[in-house]
Amino acid sequence: MFRTLFDIAIRHILGRKRQTLTTMLAVSVSTTVLITTISLTRGLLDSFTETIIDVAPHISLKGEKIDPIPTNLFDGDPSSKVAFVEDNIGRDEPEEVRNYGRILEIAASPAFSGKIVAASPFVESQIMAVKGNRNQPVLLKGVNIDREDRISRIGRSLTSGDLVQFKKTPDALLVGSTVANDLGVELDDQLTIISPDGTSRQCKVAGIFFTGVNAADNTILSSLKLGQIIEGLPPNKVTGISFKVRDPFANAPVASDLERMTGYRCLTWQEENASVLALFRRIGVIVLSLVGFVGIVSGFGVANILVTTVFEKSRDIAIMRSFGFSSLQMIGLFVFEGFLVGLGGALAGGVLATGSIGFLASLHIQSSQGPLTKSGFSMSWNPWYFFFVIVVTVLISTIAAALPSIKAAKLEPVKILRESNL
Repeated sequence: MFRTLFDIAIRHILGRKRQTLTTMLAVSVSTTVLITTISLTRGLLDSFTETIIDVAPHISLKGEKIDPIPTNLFDGDPSSKVAFVEDNIGRDEPEEVRNYGRILEIAASPAFSGKIVAASPFVESQIMAVKGNRNQPVLLKGVNIDREDRISRIGRSLTSGDLVQFKKTPDALLVGSTVANDLGVELDDQLTIISPDGTSRQCKVAGIFFTGVNAADNTILSSLKLGQIIEGLPPNKVTGISFKVRDPFANAPVASDLERMTGYRCLTWQEENASVLALFRRIGVIVLSLVGFVGIVSGFGVANILVTTVFEKSRDIAIMRSFGFSSLQMIGLFVFEGFLVGLGGALAGGVLATGSIGFLASLHIQSSQGPLTKSGFSMSWNPWYFFFVIVVTVLISTIAAALPSIKAAKLEPVKILRESNL
């Protein structure tokens, strides 16, 4: 019986080739667009995560004290608090990490053995970079270049220059590609930097780097000593420490232990990029919603062709009913037709999606993709995206065939044959 129903379903589908092909084409195009969109959005998230894990610190220790001295003694229980006012006019102390060498010793202690793989102190300062008649406010980051290379692999990101020249040259700078392009800076150029107190200093460009992270490529790196001089810090103070951990996705307990043992605020890379990750999650929800909406539209197309088939094949249906085909078999026949149309369109869309993803991934066009700058589009080849979209499309197409199937099952054979021109 199944073989008979299968042959009839194929005859119905092939009997209206133009309409069947149009419906399958609509299903395949929607499937292609959805798979490509999911691949693009997920690929961008995966690329962002991989790049951040590769070139950015997994944990950043800031100069913010976890339990600072209260500035308002009237909050809470005032009976246990005493204030001595010596000078009622002052300025807030800058956030800085004192005796950072001791924190580096803690990070290298047995308590963090096998957890922290690298640590790099840094000094950040907002400066003005000047080249000829161009100037731009830039974040300057003073680092120990050997330690920093273990954190961000800056040596691998250099497009010109090298770390040996950087370490040998006094007041040398490594300039991010974005800053270099904006100011027209090239290797071995002289660059004037103006510190927050207005002091200017001539520095030599010892290298230009490109990491792909827009925030990092918009900075300038200097030696830790030069950064401390520009920020006006003594040798035992920095503004923060970067850490690389063995498991970047299980870094929250390590950050918590560092906070408890050092007394300074520690932020994971997930916390520092929380807004970007939340944006990707919202985009994911939108894409999933599109999958549902486009699938429903495809379902309407399948239902349309089956409604037409029921109308045109009503006499054939009546004859089949008179030969003993049950209502349930009629429903199964047309649901099976909807399944075949949806499956054919979805599989064709999967093949087209493979081509579109490959084409977009092969485009070598440098473009800014959110927080990253990439050459070409970041596409994901996860087979689950293909499976998910194809299954949803076929399922909706099959469900959409239920209405015309029920209509076909309710047809009265005697009434149809009496009204036909036999």
